[in-house]
Amino acid sequence: MKALFTLLLACLAATSALLAADRPNILWITAEDASWNWFGCYGNPQASTPRIDRLAATGIRFERAYSNAPVCAVARSTILNGVYAPTQGTQHMRSRHPIPASIKPYVTHLREAGYYCTNNSKTDYNFRGSDKDLWDQCSKKAHYKTRSKGQPFFSIFNLTSSHESSLFPEKIATNRKRGEIPQSPRIKPADVDLPPYLPDLPEIRNDIATYHDVISLLDKQVGEILDELEAAGLADDTIVFFYSDHGGIIPRGKRYLEDTGTRVPMLVHVPEKWRNLAPFANGTSQRELVAFIDLAPTLLSLACVDKPAYMQGRAFLGSKRQNPPQDDIVFLYADRFDELYGMRRAITDGKYKYIRHFTPAFPAAPYSYYQFGQAGWSAWQSAWKNKQLTPGFSAIWESPQPVERLYDLTNDPLETHDLSNLPAHAGRLAAMRGRLMQTMADTLDTGIIPEPLFAELKPDQPIADYAASHRREWPALVEFAFTATATAGRSADLPLFIRKTRSADPIVRYWAIQGCITLGNHAAAASDTLTGLLADPASVNRVAAAFALHQLGHRDTAIDALVAELDKVTGEFSELNLINTFVRLDAQSEIPASWVTRTLANKDGKSYLSRFASQLKDPKTH
Repeated sequence: MKALFTLLLACLAATSALLAADRPNILWITAEDASWNWFGCYGNPQASTPRIDRLAATGIRFERAYSNAPVCAVARSTILNGVYAPTQGTQHMRSRHPIPASIKPYVTHLREAGYYCTNNSKTDYNFRGSDKDLWDQCSKKAHYKTRSKGQPFFSIFNLTSSHESSLFPEKIATNRKRGEIPQSPRIKPADVDLPPYLPDLPEIRNDIATYHDVISLLDKQVGEILDELEAAGLADDTIVFFYSDHGGIIPRGKRYLEDTGTRVPMLVHVPEKWRNLAPFANGTSQRELVAFIDLAPTLLSLACVDKPAYMQGRAFLGSKRQNPPQDDIVFLYADRFDELYGMRRAITDGKYKYIRHFTPAFPAAPYSYYQFGQAGWSAWQSAWKNKQLTPGFSAIWESPQPVERLYDLTNDPLETHDLSNLPAHAGRLAAMRGRLMQTMADTLDTGIIPEPLFAELKPDQPIADYAASHRREWPALVEFAFTATATAGRSADLPLFIRKTRSADPIVRYWAIQGCITLGNHAAAASDTLTGLLADPASVNRVAAAFALHQLGHRDTAIDALVAELDKVTGEFSELNLINTFVRLDAQSEIPASWVTRTLANKDGKSYLSRFASQLKDPKTH
């Protein structure tokens, strides 16, 4: 019996290997922080990207490809699992919240199908677990060449040369010393094409000129990977993807839901042997919408593996391709990036973009202090502080922000003309607002739960499970979040917000307080209610109530409550939210020195709280 069982296992293994050998290799070359419009093949006349342009000429160029999130870790969690980050609870940058056990990464499915899977080498998957353990190999040396003979492979080569840090002065100096970029920019800063959404500052022009050279370095590295594949005799058996992890990197790129932050290059070369797996001919340009949510299903489709029911995207290539629906849209999201909170959502049909701010009381910059490593970002902020900018370039630094915006991507591809207040677009605005609301409800968007509540509502468990168990209530919760962030003139909603502050649900109370914040001075009649909420059971609601009171002119009451909260909070994200609030109120000086000392002593120096403490101890220009 034992011998028979062993023989059966051997036969099954041989069958699996045979099936796997009859499938294409798949190679992903991923870049960092590079919007679609940095490349010659996407129409940039100042680009020098011959190898990437050649790949586009011999492959499929997707004109409307999107990263669902404009920052890496959130985008990667979406890619890896084929599930929207807010559905999983992975929408906050570099969080390690647990996700449902039912969700399995595409790597697991590919390995079960016989693929040898390597990652070279960035992970940043943004959920609890060991990233490296998912792969056959995951390191800076990981390579498809270490697979078994005849075994199909899926391999990622993640190129970091184009990361936003490539514009940090010390990195520029290092790259020039190594000869990786020219000593002087190929394009003179005075000659660069300056986007209309950026002020004309020397530092911004210098950064644009330098980044063109960085993109050329990236192009060279892409060519080296393709040459290696050709030299190994594998080019005819391998489907090649090239894309970037999101947009960037000059200001209003990375971390922003405009196309400059979310629209990416997406090139796919399908060799003749596997032409049956693509409905598009090489050398063509395609305008159907594709997004990172679609990459996992597409990979599985190319490998002839069925898409699991939990995956939310569609396969746009392969034997199991699904045609896009007639009313197709891309869902975009942005929440806490690094140490700074802020919630935004958007949808686009490729022709129009609707963006909604769920924290309009916060300015649109910065969304992270990391970005100030770039001279351009720092110069823009300094020019604003020194009142050297016209209103159009100052708005990003000021609050409140518009609750909603609408852009015509055909006639205004760089999204500089907001149409949301024009009567001619009222119907489209309402339709896209409704579509976003429905999308957030259908996907059980956990963004409507403030991150500090995750641990309180579902201790050490996936917040997605909490949302699933409250599926029936989700549409009403999402609708209330929309009501709470409606335009500030709707003071008639104040009685509703006051009534909702008495809800047993802390999420409802949170959005009721946000409604008061959005109303600004129109919420004065809620002052007593807000004062009572300083004793709310949830820290995030106590802090939000203090913010609202400060906004209404009750500064001393608000600051006293926030300082007292420093001794009450017990969770990392509650504390992070608290410090955010001090910063948003420009009240950093009220944080006791003892908190700074304690935080620097107790943290590892890399935590976001430690970053705040370091800034308070040694203030920077930002």
